[in-house]
Amino acid sequence: MAKLTDNELSQVQDLNTEFTKNKAAIGELELQKQIVFERIDTIKSEFSKVEKKLMKKYGEDSVVNLQTGEVTKKE
Repeated sequence: MAKLTDNELSQVQDLNTEFTKNKAAIGELELQKQIVFERIDTIKSEFSKVEKKLMKKYGEDSVVNLQTGEVTKKE
């Protein structure tokens, strides 16, 4: 029966280990991506609530300067 040399076996084992680690890293990135998407959905929902509240207070034709906080009317 043929057998790999120690160098060949070590090389194949190292590559397999690296491959497995990278597959796991991709899985971790996908989980992080899903968490970010969920957070974005939450932020959009919160933004919408605040936007509705401000529209009620300042009028639906209001424009807010996000740098200064100045509220003007659409022209």
